[in-house]
Order: sequence, then structure tokens, then C-alpha cells
Amino acid sequence: MMLRLFAFLALALAATPALAQQEVNITADLFTLDEQTSTAVFTGNVVVVHPTVTVWAPKVVATYGAGGTSDIKTFEATGAVKLETTDQTATGQRAVFTPGDQLLRLTGDVVVVNAGGTVNSDELVVNLETNVSTFTSGQKGRVTGVFTSQ
Repeated sequence: MMLRLFAFLALALAATPALAQQEVNITADLFTLDEQTSTAVFTGNVVVVHPTVTVWAPKVVATYGAGGTSDIKTFEATGAVKLETTDQTATGQRAVFTPGDQLLRLTGDVVVVNAGGTVNSDELVVNLETNVSTFTSGQKGRVTGVFTSQ
């Protein structure tokens, strides 16, 4: 279930052909497209709405390649980042997705909550290719979880 949240986010923001027909809406106080640095920057109350996931962050930066904005190299949300699906919520300070290696990293006081419980860590790395999610701790201590039975 936890992987599903990040898989939806990664697919929604990577502009993959599989989602070409699905609409992704992004709202922000300010949008800047810098063709010289190949970056699209959304700042101020950013909300990314995809049919399967919603992301909130103070700032979202997409770096794109030669194919333009449909050729996303990295997607980074920073500040108090929140990702939400119908069955779970994840929060952290920074979320970075890199389509090239299919890794999504959520860092900084990570909390993932769903009906099965809550996991707290310093970092969560989701490998979308292998479907492996890894929670790690840093200097703050250990990964913690509280799980409930259904």
C-alpha cells in the first residue's frame, strides 16, 4: 500500500506516455519557466492534483531535458511536503523523483500514515522498478512504526 502512493506520484509527475490522457493540474502563486536552465519552478502554495495523488509544497522544481517539459529529468518538492492518496498520507521536507533510475526519495522527518499504521524515519527511498521501499534513520535515531491489525 505504501508503494502505491509513491508510484502514483512518480507517474503523475514524470509525464509518462501512460498518463498522457490523464490530466495533472498544478496551481501556485508564481510559475517561472527558464528555458536557459531547463527548469520549471512553481512557488507559493503549490498544489499538484492528479486523479490518484495530490501533492502540496511551498516549492516544486522540475528539470527537463532536450524533449522539453515532457522530458522530465528530476522533480523536486521542498518545504513542508505532503503527498496524499485516498488511503494514505506521507509528509517530509523534500521529495525528489528521478525517472532515469526510478527512485523517489522523501527526506526530512518522514511520516507515512495509512489504515495499517504509521512509520517515522529520516528518509524513505522507493525504487519503482523493483517495488522496494526502504525507510532509514539518520542522526536522529531509529526508524519507528506503530501498526494496527485490521
